[in-house]
Amino acid sequence: MAKWCYNYDSGEYEYIEKDGFSIDRGEYVYNWDDREYRSEREEEEEEERRRREGEEDDW
Repeated sequence: MAKWCYNYDSGEYEYIEKDGFSIDRGEYVYNWDDREYRSEREEEEEEERRRREGEEDDW
């Protein structure tokens, strides 16, 4: 699902998918703010780390 992200080349916010495809432009963009995707990925990694640590404590 695309997120509302800033495209530095166009100077506008656009719906951009995780792989850099701009829904609004119909093409891939390369200079865009992927902060939303990075923070989401970091949160998922943190949750996974906590889950694994919890499993290790069960031993």
